[in-house]
Formats: sequence, C-alpha cells, structure tokens
Amino acid sequence: MTYGFPSRRSVVMGFGGAVATSQPLAAQAGLRILMQGGNAVDAAVAVAATLNVVEPMSTGMGGDAFALIYWAKDRRVYGLNASGRAPYAATLEAFQQRGLDDVPLRGALPVTVPGAAAGWADIVGRFGKLGLDTVLQPAIAYAEQGFPVTQLIAKGWQGSEDLLRKDPEAACAYLTGGRAPRAGERFVSSDLARSLRVLAEQGPDAFYKGSIAKAIVAALEKRGGLLTLQDLADHTSTWVDPIHVDYHGKRVYECPPNGQGIAALIALNILSGYDVAELGFASGDAFHLKMEAIKLAMTDAGRYVADPEMADVPVKGLLSSTYADTRRALIDEGRAIPAPKAGMPPTCPDTVYLCTADAEGNAVSFINSLYMGFGSGIVAEGTGIALQNRGNLFVLDPDHPNCIAPHKRPYHTIIPCMVTKEDQLSLCFGVMGGFMQPQGHVQVLSNILDHGMDVQSALDAPRFNFQGEDRFLIEPNLPKDLYATLRGRGHVLSLQQGGIFGGGQVIQVDPESGALLAGSEPRKDGCAVAF
Repeated sequence: MTYGFPSRRSVVMGFGGAVATSQPLAAQAGLRILMQGGNAVDAAVAVAATLNVVEPMSTGMGGDAFALIYWAKDRRVYGLNASGRAPYAATLEAFQQRGLDDVPLRGALPVTVPGAAAGWADIVGRFGKLGLDTVLQPAIAYAEQGFPVTQLIAKGWQGSEDLLRKDPEAACAYLTGGRAPRAGERFVSSDLARSLRVLAEQGPDAFYKGSIAKAIVAALEKRGGLLTLQDLADHTSTWVDPIHVDYHGKRVYECPPNGQGIAALIALNILSGYDVAELGFASGDAFHLKMEAIKLAMTDAGRYVADPEMADVPVKGLLSSTYADTRRALIDEGRAIPAPKAGMPPTCPDTVYLCTADAEGNAVSFINSLYMGFGSGIVAEGTGIALQNRGNLFVLDPDHPNCIAPHKRPYHTIIPCMVTKEDQLSLCFGVMGGFMQPQGHVQVLSNILDHGMDVQSALDAPRFNFQGEDRFLIEPNLPKDLYATLRGRGHVLSLQQGGIFGGGQVIQVDPESGALLAGSEPRKDGCAVAF
C-alpha cells in the first residue's frame, strides 16, 4: 500500500543487467554499455557522465562523487571517496580577514577541488572492462548532438536562471537567449563535449594538470577564489573501507565520513531495538519512532562528521550498540524530543544518484553532485564545466571538527548505500537530496525490510524530512489521523510536495531467481531499465 503516491510504475526486471537513475537517456546510456559487454562499473560511469550533460544543474565533472561497489568475485563491498579538498589557501584566517561568519553559498570561495573526474577514472581503471574512453562516448554524443530537456529538469534549470545570468561564462554555457531551455527543447553543450572528449582521450591528468585545470584556476582567480593549480595537481581519490550495521538480518553499508551516511546507520541502530514491522507503515507509532531516530542521528552527524584525516571522528563509538542503547533511551514513545543535543559516543580505538547491476553479480551504488543547483554558479571558460560549492558545508568555528582548513574535505551530504545478506548482494540503492539523503535511506530501507514493499512501492511511499528541532516536512498523501497523532506527540509538521523529499533509485536481487528488480523515483524524470 502506498497511500496516494501511485507512480503507476511496475518493478522493472531483468537478468542481463539493470540501471536506475533520474533521467531516461542516462539510464539508457548505462544499459547500452552493459549490452556492449561492459560491467556494472562501466555502466555507472557512463550514466554519471551522461547525467553531467542531460542534468547539468545537479552533477558533473566539476563536482564530487562517492561509490560503493559490490564485487561478486570476492563477495566484498568496496568504497571510493572521490570528494575534493579545500584549497591550501583556505585557512580559517583567510575567511575571518574577509569578515565572514560562514563560508559563502555561491561564488568562488566555496569552490573545492572537483573529485568526480578522478573518481570516474579510478573505478573504471580498477574494476571496469571497457575503459574510460569507451564509457564516456554516450555522454559525448548527447553533448555534441543535443538532447531534449525533460520536464522536471527544465523546471530546475529555470530556477537557476538568475544565478546563471550573474556569470557570463555560465550564461553562455547554460542559457539560450538569456533563458533556460524549455521542456522538449534540444540543448547542445559543445564546450562540455570537448571537455569530456579531452578526459576520454587524455585521462584525468588533462583535468587536474592540463588545459582544463588551467581554465578552472583562471576562472576562479578572476573572481577572487583560492584554488590553484597545485590544489588540482595534488588531488587524489581515496579507497575506503565501508562502514556498516546489521538491521533485521541484513548488513547495511555506507561510505565513512566525511560523508553523512553514518547518520543512516545510527538511526537504523536505534530502530533495531523496536519491532517496526509489527507497527505497520502508516501507524503513528512507526512514524514517531522513525522520526525520533532520524532526529537523533542527524543531530549526531551535525556534531561529529568531518574529514577523518584531519579530525577525530568517533565512528566506532557512534555505531556501537552501547551508544544506540543510550540514544534509544531518550525516545518517549508518546512524546517528541524537543531539540535534542548530540550524544557522547564511547571512545573506541582507532543529487544525482544512480545504481547499476550486471549479470555477473556486480553492482555499483554511485552518487555524483555539484551540491546546490549549478554549484557555485561559476563555469570555467570554454569548458562547460560548472564548479561545485561544497566548501559551503565547512564551518568557521575553530572548535568544530568540520572547521575549514587547507587541503581538508568538508562534511558531505552525498551518500550511496548497499545491502547484503550473508555476503550476497541484496540491495543497491540511494536517495539523493542534500540532508534528506540519510533520512531517505532509512525510510526506503524500512519500507522494504520492515513493511514488505517491493522496490517501486518503497520509493512511491510518502516520506518526511527532518528540518531541525521538532520540525518536519511531510508529504500530504497519508491518512489524516496520522498527522493528528504526530502533532499530538509534539511534532511540528508542514505538509509539502516535490523534490524536497529526495530522489531514490533501487536495484534488488531476487534471492531465489537472481533476477534484478529495479525501481525509480516517481518525483524525478528518470526510470529504471533492464534486459
């Protein structure tokens, strides 16, 4: 039961491979690579690159990426952190001297090193079959020949018109006659096509040390930015060990900090102490417990998530059963916690999203983003590359672990997810959308594991979005008495609709037949495809 969110989509099924993402042409690009003999990794990068072209406000080479890769040969989940770091000149003092209390949202100062291009090359180089030059061809073709802009993407593009008009290069690259393209209109990205071709032919050195690097630095220097050629040349991705918790017989994997995936795991650890399935999806008790668990988890993430190479992030403590017990004890099943504080974990040693799967049993959970729409609002001249504004997520509090510092990675919102059972792949999924992402992970996963929904119904079902203190946005398609029950327990609800509830994609492996079962977000333009 989906309570009024009928996408009218059936679960998409196949044995040969599957792709799910937020734009149909990108999904087909990945499927085409699979049918050409590529594997799930090749398909993931093909999709990510095509999304750079067809959904340019959301993602691209000028942004960052994270990936979880299930490799069937050794039944292991690998993690890649392809997020970039702050410039060497990005000291706290540099921002204080400018009289700033926060890192700006737009412009040159929040631009960090783009990590996506290196990430694409790294995962294809380690796990792919076809090579970067081949998997980038669909994106290059759409950029050169043009593509019809889809409806929701056109709407998002139009929402960025004022931002794009402020920057001559951004306006030149992404506006036509001073306006965003309309739905159905053909859009050609010649500059971006050239940049993709350079990356395909010359590899990531062209991006980080060659002509593209020079164009990026020139654009930022002209606008008062801090990024230099040395910052780009020194960039590296990081292979990481995924973090995980067990939830109702399944192992749930996330990338470790600097990403916020740990928030989803903290919430699941809290919820594991309740029989959520027994309560039913649309019950006040189930929603109350999920809302409280997410509230506590997001509060903890805001306090502790930072770059673990430059700050002490107590990952093991935050994911310990002891800590889950202490946080769960704060929950009153009849009343909302008013503005909880972050906990004290025990000391332990130590918004595009896509998913792909292939016939060999491999799968990739991949997320690639510019952060806000068109990121910083700056496009490097002649490249078509919109530069991200991830540095905005740093804080300028010297006592906070996420305080800005040279060559440091910021708190990151984009997070992929993977689920296994006894080392066999079960689910490959994610929910893009800023701080909604860990919340979406918990809700979609609970829909499947607790409430028995198929993958499409799990995405169709209404969601809530924690806004801080006692405030939640919630979709208006649930029983009216549920809202009354939640308000009676102290939750402050605002009924909303739209993309603020994230964009999810799911591929599930049928444990008996091995069929790939795929679902795609009804709140986006995309689809799931399989063969």
